[in-house]
Amino acid sequence: MKSYSVLASVACLLTAAVAAHADAPDTWAKNCASCHGADGAGHTKAGRLLHAKDLTDAAYLKTFSDDQAFKAVKEGFKDADGKDKMKPFSDKLSDDEIKTLVAYVRTLAK
Repeated sequence: MKSYSVLASVACLLTAAVAAHADAPDTWAKNCASCHGADGAGHTKAGRLLHAKDLTDAAYLKTFSDDQAFKAVKEGFKDADGKDKMKPFSDKLSDDEIKTLVAYVRTLAK
């Protein structure tokens, strides 16, 4: 009987993980695409103004860790002159949503 409850718990966790990943494109569309573009290439008016990086570039994605990406999304970041480059999303997205979004960004590479 104990093994069934463990299996049921694992199944629930996997279902939740799959559901969270399925929400990532919607989270991206609502919060990121206006600057980074639907495809992540940054070819939007706002993206060009802010010099948004091309998140479809696999070589660029290798220049930062998931933890660094998580921090950038959560806390935002500024350029060398202290000017906002990306606003923080800590007030809009939970830590789990940010983690899922970071994993989603990794899938954008071509």
